[in-house]
Amino acid sequence: MAGSELYGRHDDLVQLAEFLDGVRQGGGARLICGEPGVGKSSLMTAATELALAGGMRVLRASGSEFEADVSYSGLHQLLLPAYAALDRLPPGPREALSVALGFGVGTPPDVLLVCNAALLLVTELTADGPVVLVVDDVHWLDRASAVVLGFVARRLAGRRAGLLASTRTGSVSFLDLRGLSEHVVGPLDDESAGRLVDVRHPQLPARVRRRLLDLAQGNPLALMELPAALLGSVRRTQTHPEVVPLSDRLQAIFAARLTGLPEATRQVLLLATFEGTGDVRVLRAALPDQSSLADLAPAERAQLVRVDDPTARIAFRHPLIRSAIVAMSTHEERRTAHVALAGALVDDEERRAWHLAAAAVGPDEAVAEILEDAAHRVMRRGDGFAAVAALVRAAELSATSAGRGRRLAEAAYIGAEASGTIDDAKILLTDARRAAPDSVGSLHAANATAFLMINGDGDVSTAHRLLAGAIETGDHGYRADDPALVEAMHTLLLLCWYGSTPRHWAPFFTALRRIRPRPPDVLALASDSFADPVRTGKAALHRVDAVLRTLTDDADPTRVMRIGTASVYLDRLGDSREASWQLVQHGRNGGAPRRHLGALMHLCLDDFLTGRWDEAEELAVEGQRTCDTSGFSFFAWYFRYNRAILAAGRGRFAEAYALADEITHWALPRGVAAAAVFAQHPRVLAAIGQGDYDAAFGHAAAMSPPGVLASHVPHCTWVMFDLVEVAVRTGRTAEAQAHVRAMRDADVAGLSPRMALLQAGAEAVVRADDESVTRLETLLADPATGRWLFDGSRVRLALGERLRRTRSPVDARRHLLAARDGFAAMAAEPWLARVEGELRACGYRPPPRQLGDLTAQELQIAELAASGMTNKQIAERLYLSHRTVGAHLYRIFPKLGVTSRAALRDALSPSAAEQTVR
Repeated sequence: MAGSELYGRHDDLVQLAEFLDGVRQGGGARLICGEPGVGKSSLMTAATELALAGGMRVLRASGSEFEADVSYSGLHQLLLPAYAALDRLPPGPREALSVALGFGVGTPPDVLLVCNAALLLVTELTADGPVVLVVDDVHWLDRASAVVLGFVARRLAGRRAGLLASTRTGSVSFLDLRGLSEHVVGPLDDESAGRLVDVRHPQLPARVRRRLLDLAQGNPLALMELPAALLGSVRRTQTHPEVVPLSDRLQAIFAARLTGLPEATRQVLLLATFEGTGDVRVLRAALPDQSSLADLAPAERAQLVRVDDPTARIAFRHPLIRSAIVAMSTHEERRTAHVALAGALVDDEERRAWHLAAAAVGPDEAVAEILEDAAHRVMRRGDGFAAVAALVRAAELSATSAGRGRRLAEAAYIGAEASGTIDDAKILLTDARRAAPDSVGSLHAANATAFLMINGDGDVSTAHRLLAGAIETGDHGYRADDPALVEAMHTLLLLCWYGSTPRHWAPFFTALRRIRPRPPDVLALASDSFADPVRTGKAALHRVDAVLRTLTDDADPTRVMRIGTASVYLDRLGDSREASWQLVQHGRNGGAPRRHLGALMHLCLDDFLTGRWDEAEELAVEGQRTCDTSGFSFFAWYFRYNRAILAAGRGRFAEAYALADEITHWALPRGVAAAAVFAQHPRVLAAIGQGDYDAAFGHAAAMSPPGVLASHVPHCTWVMFDLVEVAVRTGRTAEAQAHVRAMRDADVAGLSPRMALLQAGAEAVVRADDESVTRLETLLADPATGRWLFDGSRVRLALGERLRRTRSPVDARRHLLAARDGFAAMAAEPWLARVEGELRACGYRPPPRQLGDLTAQELQIAELAASGMTNKQIAERLYLSHRTVGAHLYRIFPKLGVTSRAALRDALSPSAAEQTVR
């Protein structure tokens, strides 16, 4: 790697540059040492490039274990380029060095004579300019060359010549290190390791990237060579994720220090590797009678492992030592170790299952059942990858083809639905069909097929028919405790929602009514709240609180995501924010991407409604990136939608329309009617923001016609108020009144405080009588309504506009000022411009803003934001979370009467400060 391509090595390169400057002035010697693969050779190459660029002469050599017994082989490699300069030496030294290097014939010279001759040659070369000797891997240098180099190194002071050597930490060499200053090269820090991975492997899935960073521990060679092994098929998933196949170079590096260990020590290390947690007590219980932990001592002395006495835990010096230990073991040694550990873990069914499976040498239905149960347990924790691995191994151990097919089909479903291992899911599904041809009709197989279909180029209706048919013909007996049936019903619910017609929903509700004794709570809640909340949502209200109370810290991630889905149209996403953030963090750390995406969707929606628009934009970008890298391309439309409504709200109209068009062009050929409906929402907002109310009416009416709240199109409730407002503005009074009647007849106000606000706002816009205005103002004063910043500000703006024209400007001003602060906090530019125009029409003149309105911390954050720093950079500077910074800016903007970071600069300018003083 060239110096310009080194990551995280700035300080090392600075020190090397300083060393070379010292060589130019008066010589010197330095030893670079570090662990294998840490990048010593790359730094030596960078130093060579620096020296050559600085006009120095470089003589370079590298120790070789295959030439370690050939006397003067290293010195020959080093001085061969300077052969012509031998003639500049006196006869005696010239002859001695020539014979030693194999250029001349004669009696082997005395070592001291060769040492002096080499020093004279280097000194002679400095007459033409500074010289640096670069010798890599001196631990493999032959003894004779090492003696000469040690002699030369201690006599370079004052000669404008230097020696730069490298060696592995802990290695033994013949080079006398006295007189050599030492420079230790450590592993890359987390940020630099991440940058190296992102440049070399930009498409690495998040979970693989995280695992790579954990395994490599900052070792550059491991970071570059491990991805090939980590990206292997799910069917190669191993019992212990820290044990991966090593490339030849990595194997040679990490196995080198194991070869000299006693056999008993390697056996204990193998047990420790498979045990995984480092628990000394388990290890002691697993040891055979003739062994003891005393056999670990040679490995401790070699610093391969360390034992922490207070915690009784064994830790390997580097994770890849485990892989090297496994690679050096035999099949029978590995099997014996797993059997021993299974016997020591009788109280840990999950780990015991894995060890029994690893020790099995043929079909074993009892072990397959234990492992299948373990797969279900880890899936409830949200680890889809481990669940797939367990089911695949259970399938391999199945005693019947039907059992094998069933387990492979379930693994395919989890891989397609939760883990994002789409290609592997296709392979697993094909294997399931081969193992048991009738498994194609099983619910897990149908579920997997449906997910693979919509995530590829298939259409929603075909996937819907396939899954609905599999549910109807399945042998599940509609039992509520059949996990395959429950999973299939949740998938069918989404497919029906994507289709968005009563025809799609009919088979779902037919099956739901047959489930005995009753449908599971979340499925029942979603069937009422998500399918057609205008007509059935109120039936879910008495159950939603009980379901939300189950969102504990240890809640099943799949359940968390599905509760969020069931909460969307009841406006209860705020109750699951904490649980959703936990899923996001889990996903960022390499967890199942489908749950990560679901949590991001719900946070984005809640952020939009509650005015956390900066956070919403960040999460939408993260979601779309996760879709691109995790294999879940189908769900990218959600995040395009969120980006589009935010762009429309902030006045980036071209971006909003372009994203809406992308959604429509993608959705229509696939029959994703829900996405096509969603795409109208940003068009509505953009048209209103541009003042094109006729276009806005057309887009809103395309979601649901005036006077109708469309059946099974729940998102039409999000544009009810918009449709009424633009209908009034375009003289469509009858249409506006009809839509208000539809809202009132359906009692959408009963669904949530936000729906009550939108219904009351629509009534006040249409009627503008004292009764409707009073009812609306009462709602606006309710703290439960204040959470909905965007809708609340929209309604206040519309009410203020109406009041200014029909009643008191004073009343109008009060609502307009509140709307202005809300829009300013969101940087909702088009709406802010409208409200400020209305305020001017009311005769309002804003007082000069005072910097004294800010707290000390708010002023500090404002100054940093005005300087151009991002929320993340500010957070790092002030040791805050980026969300805390965003919350402060949310309050700062309205205090200063600004809507953007650029405007902060003006608000904080000297002239503003002078106003504060005056």
